[in-house]
Amino acid sequence: MAKKKAKKKKTTKKAAKKKTTKKKATKKKKTTKKKATKKKGTKKKAKKAAQKEMLVVTSKVKAYIKSKGLMTSSDAVEAINDKIYAMIDDAAARTESNRRSTVKPQDL
Repeated sequence: MAKKKAKKKKTTKKAAKKKTTKKKATKKKKTTKKKATKKKGTKKKAKKAAQKEMLVVTSKVKAYIKSKGLMTSSDAVEAINDKIYAMIDDAAARTESNRRSTVKPQDL
């Protein structure tokens, strides 16, 4: 019987160690997740506030300009995107002034 009691004590100690290591591991995971989400959220908000969504494909614009034998500056694609937004806004205003809800090619 003495051996059985000794075995029980050893197993309870092992079980206690396993529980504490599991708790420590889960605590570490939780803290890293919280930090990562905070950083991601602030970056996304800053990007959305800074610029509009891109309507043009940058690689396609650069490839087209390169096919003309020219180079593309870093601000060129953003300027093209701004012009597209202005064109769409003007077309939408013309559509509304003509009492339509569909933008047509003649509005551009």
